[in-house]
Amino acid sequence: MRSPDTVRTVRRIPARAGTEDSKFDRLVYERVRLGIMSALAVNEPLTFNELKALFEVSDGNLSAHARKLEEAGYIACEKSFADRRPKSEYRLTAAGRQALFRYLDHIEAVIKATRRS
Repeated sequence: MRSPDTVRTVRRIPARAGTEDSKFDRLVYERVRLGIMSALAVNEPLTFNELKALFEVSDGNLSAHARKLEEAGYIACEKSFADRRPKSEYRLTAAGRQALFRYLDHIEAVIKATRRS
């Protein structure tokens, strides 16, 4: 047991050199939002119903997460009609792809630092 007067050195996880924003992006961190961005990175475009089925979430839950990503400029939504039914298709924007890669770089740094200890 450490005495209360003992100073402990805490090792920081290094940010990847050359990134414009090395801060942890809390917007991307959330499970459904990370899932949406990851799915769109490899399956563009995806419809609202496809995303809903992928993550097994309610309409309201998916809508709220998608709206936050849209407001941040990370995804784009195109609305249309198919057989008189509304259709929303989502795509990852260039800013969204960069944010996703920054997030993944951060997580990789955490994993490497953890394995070294």
